[in-house]
Amino acid sequence: MPHLELVRADHAEALLAFERENRAYFAAVIPDRGDQYFAEFAARHAQLLEWQAAGTDYFHVLVTDTGEIVGRVNLVEVKDASAELGYRIAEAAAGRGLATAAVAEVRKLAVTAYGLTSLRAKVTLDNPASHRVLERNGFVATGERMLNGKPAVTYLCELG
Repeated sequence: MPHLELVRADHAEALLAFERENRAYFAAVIPDRGDQYFAEFAARHAQLLEWQAAGTDYFHVLVTDTGEIVGRVNLVEVKDASAELGYRIAEAAAGRGLATAAVAEVRKLAVTAYGLTSLRAKVTLDNPASHRVLERNGFVATGERMLNGKPAVTYLCELG
């Protein structure tokens, strides 16, 4: 079973491989990161580590026993004891409950390690699996909006 780790500098190569291998799969339900993301990956990774050290964002990876990254769960825009949750699971690992389990673990960390009291998320309507992950983890739909040109639902999870 993969385990969750806070992103480190030595994750860069495996994280880049994860993003490249799953690019088309992710682009089916979330906006593509674009070619520039991959061309400037090393600088971007260093920036994420700086933000994490500053406590404005927390980036997690789901890692197998062989060191392969099969998922990401991020808390971004940490402010006023709240953060935005985002996650993605590799195509080869999808459908096995990894996203639900990883989000549950990050939810606990949000309280115990990061001192957060609420999490926000948003999901396009064409991503029913992601809606189920959030709902299984105590997120409640709070409204609708457009997200990257698609109808989406906003969610809130009060941590207690």
